[in-house]
Amino acid sequence: MASQSASDSPLVIALQDVGLDAIALVGGKNASLGEMIRELSAAGLRVPGGFATTANAYQSLLDVSDLRSDLSLLLRNLDVSDLEQLQRTGAQARALILGTHFPDVLEDAILTAYRQLGSPPVAVRSSATAEDLPQASFAGQQETYLNVRGEQELLDACRRCYASLFTDRAISYRQLNGFDHASVALSIGVQRMVRSDLACSGVMFSLDTESGFRDAVLLTAAYGLGENVVQGAVNPDELLVFKPTLRQGFSPIVSQRLGEKAIRMVYGDGGTTRNEAVSEAERNRFALTKAEALQLARWACAIEDHYSHKRGQPTPMDIEWAKDGATGELFILQARPETVESRRDGSVIRSWHLDDHEAEQLCSGRAIGASISSGPARILHHPSEIQHFENGDLLVTDRTDPDWEPILKRASGVVTNQGGRTCHAAIIAREMGITAIVGAGDATERISDGELITVSCCEGDEGRVYRGAVPFHMEEQELGHLPSTNTQILINIGNPEEAFNLASLPCDGVGLARLEFIIANHIRVHPLALLQPERISDPSDRVAIDRLTAAYDSPAEYYIERLSQGMGRLAAAFYPKPVILRFSDFKSNEYAKLLGGACFEPIEENPMIGWRGASRYYSPAFRDAFGLECQALRRVREDMGLRNVIPMVPFCRTPEEGDQVLAQMARHGLVRGQGDLQVYVMCELPSNVIAAEAFAERFDGFSIGSNDLTQLTLGLDRDSALVADLFDERHPAVLEMIRLAIRKAKAAGRKVGICGQAPSDHPEFAAFLVQEGIDSISLNPDAVIQTRLAVAALEQGLR
Repeated sequence: MASQSASDSPLVIALQDVGLDAIALVGGKNASLGEMIRELSAAGLRVPGGFATTANAYQSLLDVSDLRSDLSLLLRNLDVSDLEQLQRTGAQARALILGTHFPDVLEDAILTAYRQLGSPPVAVRSSATAEDLPQASFAGQQETYLNVRGEQELLDACRRCYASLFTDRAISYRQLNGFDHASVALSIGVQRMVRSDLACSGVMFSLDTESGFRDAVLLTAAYGLGENVVQGAVNPDELLVFKPTLRQGFSPIVSQRLGEKAIRMVYGDGGTTRNEAVSEAERNRFALTKAEALQLARWACAIEDHYSHKRGQPTPMDIEWAKDGATGELFILQARPETVESRRDGSVIRSWHLDDHEAEQLCSGRAIGASISSGPARILHHPSEIQHFENGDLLVTDRTDPDWEPILKRASGVVTNQGGRTCHAAIIAREMGITAIVGAGDATERISDGELITVSCCEGDEGRVYRGAVPFHMEEQELGHLPSTNTQILINIGNPEEAFNLASLPCDGVGLARLEFIIANHIRVHPLALLQPERISDPSDRVAIDRLTAAYDSPAEYYIERLSQGMGRLAAAFYPKPVILRFSDFKSNEYAKLLGGACFEPIEENPMIGWRGASRYYSPAFRDAFGLECQALRRVREDMGLRNVIPMVPFCRTPEEGDQVLAQMARHGLVRGQGDLQVYVMCELPSNVIAAEAFAERFDGFSIGSNDLTQLTLGLDRDSALVADLFDERHPAVLEMIRLAIRKAKAAGRKVGICGQAPSDHPEFAAFLVQEGIDSISLNPDAVIQTRLAVAALEQGLR
């Protein structure tokens, strides 16, 4: 399919007949569609067929009635910072195009191609010749029209697409990014509609958009046509898939968050679209099956690989997809290079920190980036209210689209009620480098206009809005050239949502990954309350648990899946480096605070040395709950392919207790030594040191827990202020315990490390550990660089 003008330049061309070498002819979006149809269809990737008008077609339109010179004269000397002038000029430019009749040859070419397609309902998309380039996103600058039916509607949609080249936002974006208006042409892509109005659609990136982590696919999904996801009108489901083990044939969904999905866009009457409410039952289900999500992630990898090969450098991609509800098939609707995170400077690590953690929280949503901003809140309902917005204000609104960009250029941050991490507000916030929270639900109701607020995105996936100007600071660490060390420098981590941000640290893996954060914050339910719900006495707990588990096959599956995904995200961030994951070590008073927990926990006088750690795992009263942890770990290793995880048993009082824990693990398919499974033990009790030889026969490594070892060696309660001044890891008695632990582990041929802040806080303590030959030091992330430098110097001095 190719329709020629009188000058033999094509006006219309089939998508399968173009590729990336045709950007000047059909624009970035259409060239990309053709490239995928031509090069990736054989690998199973599906793209809806169609055709494109060419840049020549656009030029033929400009040749009608001096349109070219009229537009040039109109845009000459335009100052886009003068918003009134911009709006007036944009309206005049669009009116010029909308009032120009297509040349007969162009109209005939479009309609002939449409008839050859079978005259179906189509999507009509703009594709500028400067669009979707690796150095500029042009996200949302031109228009898309869905469910276009019939020849006249198609011609009208094409005319509106041409006019959208001169929306205020498109004019401003081109001028600010150095693109000459006259050098940019517009191609129109016409594709068969995918009936996602009967199913779902969304956006995916072949990297994590907040951290820039390259080894993940971020996928969002909501019911109906995809414009609601792109425009941020809906809070979608969100999934993260780990690419390296996905490529090996595993199923590594390391995060799956249920979105509200309150509305869906469907076909309306007469070739229009409309939104309708989604039932509660559908909102409580994920829009995609896991198999479908994994298929889309595999396609994202294939698309990224192909574009990276074509460009000769890594090229993360921004991809729109849809599921056809009539056929059940998945389709890729468009793909373009990602232009923000992929260009981030990796030589400097920036981290933001709140200095006051007691501030009043007003609302929360999905954090975009990791920065913090503070200033007056300005609640706006339409971009025409720009006169009320001052430089540095924080925009609070329902959602944004490209028309809001002049306001966003003035803003220090934005908070929206609706939207997910792939919506317009999120993409533009990243591009502009401003703090953003999307999907906050009721921010416009909870925040008062003019109120001083602080918007924080530095606390994981959840962004929070606080009342007032909360003190904060930003730290920069230059990586530069860091020396290697014989002693491994590991990090301690508990929050999986921080893992991808920390993956770029110059560490050798994770020395302590705590499950308690996942259980308390992501699961929130006592495991026995899920296994024995009939014992829950509080009706409000029952309701809360039912709500949390509604989207899962069973309450137990909720626990296993949430825990395995938290474990998996921690393991994926540092893969293939080792991640030592400690089984849960809540005390009875801490477990009792979980939903339903009070029904299952005893009241202990001193829970610090009571029913905790290993003693729970084989107890008839708790072993089924420990079984859920084992099933989660097995899923991480066998289904996700993340075998860099090393489980660790805490507070194991005797070697015989270790035997019982290993037996419980084996009961759930985790057999030490099979499938390269290693099992470590915490060395935090005097008995661990004294009987180290016996423990070494049962475990593959030791991790010295300096906090508990110090308190139990010195016989004090580290939570008691009365004896706090006696707590010191550097006390000679504690140092002797640590020395014995290291030497006994070494003699038994076992790895031994330490997890705690003392090595970074006290240089003499770090020197002691290095001199004793400890294998690894694990500490908080903010101490990694300085500790690596200090340990390298110590090792140099010992040579």
